[in-house]
Amino acid sequence: MLDTLQYIVHETDCWLEITTLLIPGHNDSNAELEAMSRWLVDHLGPDVPLHFTAFHPDYKMTDVEATPLATVRRARAIALAQGLRHVYTGNVHDSQSGTTCCPGCDKPLIECDWHRLQR
Repeated sequence: MLDTLQYIVHETDCWLEITTLLIPGHNDSNAELEAMSRWLVDHLGPDVPLHFTAFHPDYKMTDVEATPLATVRRARAIALAQGLRHVYTGNVHDSQSGTTCCPGCDKPLIECDWHRLQR
């Protein structure tokens, strides 16, 4: 999978965005989030958009609690600190972290909350 991501970024004209479903106790540790974010910066570059999506218990995995808003915000903060420039939260109400801002002036360009375009 990692080779495919590198191929898409470096060998094609395809637009790539990455979404990571954060499942409490499974893939939400600081160490794992830091390592993933560093790999993305080092191998794909700082401008590939990354979305951290909150898990909600459903179907066959109802024994795990939903991902808290604080966890997706922490994941976003870690990814930004590692050098990624476009990191968003999803499956949660968090318009600040779901908004796309201008990289030059930091003004909101596209404002989203949950899966709803606000402005």
